Amino acid sequence: MSAADALADRVAAGDVRSAARLMRDLDDGLPSARGVLRRLFPRTGRAYVLGLTGPPGAGKSSLTDRLIGRLRGAGRTVGVVAVDPTSPFTGGAILGDRVRMQDHALDPGVFIRSLATRGHLGGLSRATADVVTVMDAMGKDVVLVETVGVGQDEVEVAELAHTVVVVAIPGMGDDVQAIKAGVLEIADVFAVNKADREGSDRTVKDLQLMLELRRTTATRQVLDHDAVHRMQRTGGEDPHEAGWWEPPVVKTVATRGEGVAELWDAVERHRAHLEATGEKGRREVARARATFVALLRERLLQGALSRLASEEGHLDEIAARIAAREADPYALADELAARL
Repeated sequence: MSAADALADRVAAGDVRSAARLMRDLDDGLPSARGVLRRLFPRTGRAYVLGLTGPPGAGKSSLTDRLIGRLRGAGRTVGVVAVDPTSPFTGGAILGDRVRMQDHALDPGVFIRSLATRGHLGGLSRATADVVTVMDAMGKDVVLVETVGVGQDEVEVAELAHTVVVVAIPGMGDDVQAIKAGVLEIADVFAVNKADREGSDRTVKDLQLMLELRRTTATRQVLDHDAVHRMQRTGGEDPHEAGWWEPPVVKTVATRGEGVAELWDAVERHRAHLEATGEKGRREVARARATFVALLRERLLQGALSRLASEEGHLDEIAARIAAREADPYALADELAARL
């Protein structure tokens, strides 16, 4: 048995040390770790992936901590991927979300891994999907993915998770932010956290208004092809009759555990909806496509840069020539792409 096979077997058996080592190597981009991941992939596909995103300070980590407690109380094993901003000095994670989840640190049914973004945009780390795959292979029932929380562009989690919870908070200074922010369009469930603050009812109403506008403008032109056919089969014009999912809005106070049971019930209802309508399978296909395209992009870029270095010189030298207008970046890129 090869070393890669042995490591894969230990990870699949739930060995924490082996899994942590593999996640570290995947985050570092070691080729050997990819070989282990290939062996683990056939053993995946069982975990339910729940994404949590929202602005900084919304209480995502506290909410994640409470969800862990609820899941463990129900006897489910949990994996957590907490993505933190990157230190510009060390390249490591700054916030360390595990600090907020210390109550579960010694629980063998919980595995928590923090990842640094390392400059990757979209709210996740480059290695996030790989780490989720490892936790899936370990046999975790639910994997919680908490994004970094940097603004309105954190949409990658929608390609990774089965259910996305967007966490909002009152008092952000813009009452129509819920309608403007594109990140909210990925929500399957809304959690208005810190609902004990003044303005929480207004935030809930703003979200409900956004949902009402989306519902009334949902036509056959904007619905996906399968939804149109469901409408035709049901004979209904109301998107709800066509298998339409309207994201519920749940008020929570994570620090006191209030609303967490209602939030998880909403997630469970969405999970049942996905399975009943076949949407879960479609999301799995979309997730597989996104993963494959990301891997292909990474491999092609690595190959292109290696070939460029061997044929044209060091990348910094090429960049200097381009900056001095001695080389044409468009022509170089086209020529290299054509050779690849």
